Amino acid sequence: MTTYFSAEVQAGIDAARKKALKQRHRLRVEADGRSIRVLRYWEDGFTLDAETAPQLRGLVDLYDGSKHLYQCLVIATDEEDGEMRYEFKRSTPAMDRAPVDFYQEDGAPVALIEQQV
Repeated sequence: MTTYFSAEVQAGIDAARKKALKQRHRLRVEADGRSIRVLRYWEDGFTLDAETAPQLRGLVDLYDGSKHLYQCLVIATDEEDGEMRYEFKRSTPAMDRAPVDFYQEDGAPVALIEQQV
C-alpha cells in the first residue's frame, strides 16, 4: 500500500522533522563568525539545514554546547532531503593547551620555586 501526501502536508512533515533534529543535538559548527546548528553527525562528517547552510569549504570548528570538540577541514558534498552534507578531510581534537615537543615523566614537578637570597 502506498501513501501520498499533498505538497503542503509533505512540507509540514519535513519542517517538523528538521525542527526535531535541531532540538535533539547541541552540536554546532562555527565558521566565518557564524554559528550553525548540526542536524546529524557521524564519524566522517555532518549535515546542516540546506536553507540556512553556507557553502562551507575549509577550516571550521565543531562545538558541543560551549565545549570545543574538533577543528575540522571540510568540503560540501551534496544536498539531499533539505540537508546539506559535509565530509571531513581532516578532523583534529581540540586541545586546551599547546602540545609539548619533549618527553614529560610522570610525577615530574610542574614548576620550580627558586630560593631568594
